[in-house]
Amino acid sequence: MALSTRLASRLRPALAALCRAVPGQRRGLSTPPGLEPTLDLGGIFPPLATPFSALQEVDYAQLEANLRRYASIPFRGLVVLGSSGEYPYLAPRERLEVLSCVRRALPRDRLLLAGSGCESTQATVELTVSMAEAGADAALVVTPCYYRGAMSAAALVRHYTEVAEASPIPVVLYSVPANTGLELPLEAVLTLAQHPNVIGIKDSGGDVSEAGLARGTRGWPQTRPRATPRAPRWGRGDAHPQAHLSPQITRMGLIVHKTRQEDFQVLAGSAGFLLASYAVGASGGVCALANVLGAPLCQLERLCRQGSWREARDLQHRLIEPNAAVTRRFGIPGLKKAMEWFGYYGGPCRAPLAPLSPAQVEELRGAFSTNGWL
Repeated sequence: MALSTRLASRLRPALAALCRAVPGQRRGLSTPPGLEPTLDLGGIFPPLATPFSALQEVDYAQLEANLRRYASIPFRGLVVLGSSGEYPYLAPRERLEVLSCVRRALPRDRLLLAGSGCESTQATVELTVSMAEAGADAALVVTPCYYRGAMSAAALVRHYTEVAEASPIPVVLYSVPANTGLELPLEAVLTLAQHPNVIGIKDSGGDVSEAGLARGTRGWPQTRPRATPRAPRWGRGDAHPQAHLSPQITRMGLIVHKTRQEDFQVLAGSAGFLLASYAVGASGGVCALANVLGAPLCQLERLCRQGSWREARDLQHRLIEPNAAVTRRFGIPGLKKAMEWFGYYGGPCRAPLAPLSPAQVEELRGAFSTNGWL
């Protein structure tokens, strides 16, 4: 029988302390020395696309086929029921069935994060408990946004605190203003980071400017940057990148800095600013592009951890346009179309999401081919 929500709430601080005492866990780059995370989120997580049949039913056989392909890629784990998984279009029963299918196929040494955010606190608590019972290792909880005018920092802190108190599994905050029209306020993040059952944030709030990169002017430097005083923390090799940082990266760096004494990890929400995120101390990334180019994203993570910044920069450059194509430009229909070119099942989206036009398909293909992926 699953733990009651009240009992789970009381046990969380003790369980967190016990987990921190377990030796041999890999510390995330944003975690200060001497503080082991309750659940190590360091690495790349693809937010899985949900495969549908021609009749727009969840195709579990194709999901399992994709999972077999992903098993050969050194992901830290998988995310189900995120934005890329068409979460709002799935019935409650389907959400649990998708999670259960992935849990059965996923090795126990890989983490499974499950989206459980709903508009009400009560519904979020209930779904989070169900996700825990179905095998999720952590809950990814998006900000409620329907009444966004009332979603003050104080209201969001209350919401997440109640969810964290009731959840039998750790909670990861999820800020994605492109979809919700609401960015989780910095002061709310810093307050919630102090809760023993809130272990991190997936921050998808912005992106590094791509226009300058395309013109070869501003953006990532074209010459080898000078070393910074803190480069040894990132490993030896090429110097720490001195990127032109967007406000989003500045925010992520501030969160890392302000939560350095907490058991709290920051995950980049896009492959477009993954290198910059590592540069300011992120632990990993939940990136839609990992559904398509998972191995290169894991390679980018490895290069950053090694301090091989020149190679990492060159690889990041080649990922920016494909990432923009499968996120902001063409969204989930573009992501699923690109998956098919790399041997995965993409298939149709659920209505009202529409397939790409032939012209859009060619534009999408160009974003991959001009960067050497096709």
